[in-house]
Amino acid sequence: MAKRRKIYEGKAKILYEGPEPGTLIQYFKDDATAFNNEKRAVLDGKGVLNNRISEFVMMQLNAIGLPTHFLKRLNMREQLIREVEIIPLEVICRNVAAGSISKRLGIEEGTQLPRSIIEFCYKKDELGDPLVSEEHITAFNWATNQEIDDIIAMTLRINDFLTGLFAGVSIKLVDFKVEYGRLYEGDMVRTVLADEISPDSCRLWDMATGEKLDKDRFRRDLGGVTDAYAEVARRLGIIKEKSGAEILSFSGK
Repeated sequence: MAKRRKIYEGKAKILYEGPEPGTLIQYFKDDATAFNNEKRAVLDGKGVLNNRISEFVMMQLNAIGLPTHFLKRLNMREQLIREVEIIPLEVICRNVAAGSISKRLGIEEGTQLPRSIIEFCYKKDELGDPLVSEEHITAFNWATNQEIDDIIAMTLRINDFLTGLFAGVSIKLVDFKVEYGRLYEGDMVRTVLADEISPDSCRLWDMATGEKLDKDRFRRDLGGVTDAYAEVARRLGIIKEKSGAEILSFSGK
């Protein structure tokens, strides 16, 4: 089989040229990074779990009419996606204080926020993805006013859906990060959800115990990262195995 052309490699994923024009193949790596790549590790099976969880969530969002770049999962590590022009913003939706907002504003972690709060960060690794305002976004032409309105509306809709989805399996959605892209269809341009939704990009806490089931286990040296991701997948009915290690035989490495 001919070697696929690599389009882009990020911290946790690789994008390859797709089989048809306007498509890409998104490959999920086992690499884990934190603190702007200062902390790194390889966690066997993480990519497989993120692929499966993100597939499940994207399919659910597609089903309710929220446009995404996702087309289908190809195997245990790869997805077929639409090629989009990424808008250079990380969009964070917060329901409960945790992580950087607790440090910035002196709010105790675990405090329920008065309402869901959306924050924007400029997607630029060398600058540490700084927090920016809507004024910055429009002044530097990273996105239009209409795109910002669409992004906010879609993010709040995703939040409503995911909050209910995870609450149904006794998981609290603390916050999450998403990215968006421009999908060009002839003369039309649509804003669609891109990247992934997984425990790498969400804070997920067990409702009964407060146990962290997300990337904070890696950031804070809590251990059991893939086991926690596998627990999320198991509760959602994606896999039957409880231990992350048990799915490695299907990892397709």
